[in-house]
Amino acid sequence: MKFFVDTADIAEIRDLAATGLLDGVTTNPSLVMKAGKPFIPLIEEICSIVSGPVSAEVAATDFDTMMKEGLKLAKIAPNVAVKVPLTPAGLKVCKTLSDQGTMVNVTLCFSAAQALLAAKAGASFISPFVGRLDDIGTDGLALIAEIMQIYESYADFETEVLVASVRHPMHIVEAAKMGAHVATCPPNVIRQLYNHPLTDKGLAAFIEDWKKTGQTIL
Repeated sequence: MKFFVDTADIAEIRDLAATGLLDGVTTNPSLVMKAGKPFIPLIEEICSIVSGPVSAEVAATDFDTMMKEGLKLAKIAPNVAVKVPLTPAGLKVCKTLSDQGTMVNVTLCFSAAQALLAAKAGASFISPFVGRLDDIGTDGLALIAEIMQIYESYADFETEVLVASVRHPMHIVEAAKMGAHVATCPPNVIRQLYNHPLTDKGLAAFIEDWKKTGQTIL
């Protein structure tokens, strides 16, 4: 499974990229607003830090304006994935840009039917929002299982399932068990993957025993 970080915070992106575990970045208008920086230069900077896909979302909702915005975003860097909403106009933009060789991330997916349409439109990524489905009493991970079953049934589908709206490590683990290609997570959720009380306990014991030897390695 590939790990994308869901943020527009440059400091967070640099820190996680330094681990070597970061495969890409996703942004959205809300995250850009939190970053408080001009959008285009911000995406340029992120693309210079991360070599993998960087999702940059269009702001318009009509086809013509989305196309113009998508074409402009695609010119920022080769690793930009233009992010479009899962609407009729968004899928039309997806098809057009994909046919031109541009990566497209279709976002705000909440059903297997929508995911099927995105794959047929040539999306590079489909972003099902598991956490938001959980919030309304629906099993978000069940949607991932449905999409994976459909995609695996058709060899010509190249769309990768990008698990979004991730709230905790088990969303990532369960999605990985289903074979989901990517998880995009807030920085704190990625860092939670490191944590286990037995790791902390074992390390503390090793450190204490090492002190008792009176030795140093350096």
